[in-house]
Amino acid sequence: MDFESTGRVWDGVYHYPHLFGGIMLTCALLGFSTSYFGIQSLPYFLPDLRIFHKKYYEKKRIRVYMDGCFDLMHYGHANALRQAKALGDELVVGVVSDEEIVANKGPPVLSMQERLTLVSGLKWVDEVIANAPYEITEEFMHRLFNEHNIDYIIHGDDPCLLPDGTDAYALAKKAGRYKQIKRTEGVSSTDIVGRILSTDKDIKVNKEFSESPCSGKSENLNDSQSTGSLAKGGHVSHFLPTSRRIVQFSNGKGPGPNARVVYIDGAFDLFHAGHVEILKSARQLGDFLLVGIYADHTVSELRGTQFPLMNLLERSLSVLACRYVDEVIIGAPWEVNKDVIATFNISLVVHGTTSESSSLLNGTSDPYAVPKNMGIFRMIESPKDITTSSVARRIIANHKIYKKRNAKKEASEKKYYAEKKYVNGD
Repeated sequence: MDFESTGRVWDGVYHYPHLFGGIMLTCALLGFSTSYFGIQSLPYFLPDLRIFHKKYYEKKRIRVYMDGCFDLMHYGHANALRQAKALGDELVVGVVSDEEIVANKGPPVLSMQERLTLVSGLKWVDEVIANAPYEITEEFMHRLFNEHNIDYIIHGDDPCLLPDGTDAYALAKKAGRYKQIKRTEGVSSTDIVGRILSTDKDIKVNKEFSESPCSGKSENLNDSQSTGSLAKGGHVSHFLPTSRRIVQFSNGKGPGPNARVVYIDGAFDLFHAGHVEILKSARQLGDFLLVGIYADHTVSELRGTQFPLMNLLERSLSVLACRYVDEVIIGAPWEVNKDVIATFNISLVVHGTTSESSSLLNGTSDPYAVPKNMGIFRMIESPKDITTSSVARRIIANHKIYKKRNAKKEASEKKYYAEKKYVNGD
């Protein structure tokens, strides 16, 4: 008997001691009687020992639940969901409704559908519940336990308070069905809004702000006289990248020997629903999706000094978290040359019909000239017309509201970093 089957027998002994003892006694008596009467075989008289292992074959899968607004999705959200998934086998995510966000935090930047697309596109998410409540009420908690078979409710170690100052997860904690994960250092939606709003004085929007693909028109968050950088102006990034975090987000597998490798590149700044949809479309064209992410200086040269809003490694983690992405090139060249194609065995290079554009591109060479000449380039229809600039413009258009919303949170964030101690988390 091999090791596994032996272990199963002892498992049966543990769970059914009286039944096993009876079987052993029967075997002994049958052994005596068969030897006495000359009967040569016993197996037909023995019961099927697999009854001992019913529990072995029916091991319950642990289902965990985590909710959030997931507005302006970033790698901190992704890492929180990665940690939550590690506490169970299946992760169900609740996306808080627009109405609940307005009542508890202020107006969201992204619509419910955009936030659902972002959450559903993460590699660790198994199911999504739309229009979840901000507070874990008794009614909703019973619904989670009974309808969705949730075993534990998960939240980060940062406090989540209702307008009256009470804990939004108090009932889950009282029920003994609550587990906690570590906050992801270095980023928050408040921080990102602050980066977008950050200028020396007044916010001015360039009249030539445009999203038309390859139009050659300028897309800039500031007018031509402004030199303020949204990514840097007054907002210091606390992001400290580590190789371990990149490994945690990576699939860890390369393409097979005969895999059709599809390549798409871009800045992927302020990761949004449009990015998720175009990556999904690109992945459907092959077996392995490789994403090139431009270096910070490349994005700045192409689009202006206020870009990128997120630095290279922040953008890389956001893309790696997407379920449709297999691998990324961190700091990819703007031009897709023969060396890149040969090095990664690229079969097809794609580009979406909706993308950021800038007058800075005028007079430069076509970055896709080589794959076009090789006959391996394809334009694919962008499922959504959302861009990084259009998301930023929503905030700028309502900057008074978002400045007010951010004021209180920025104070608490500064206090957190001022008092922060050693963080031992995953």
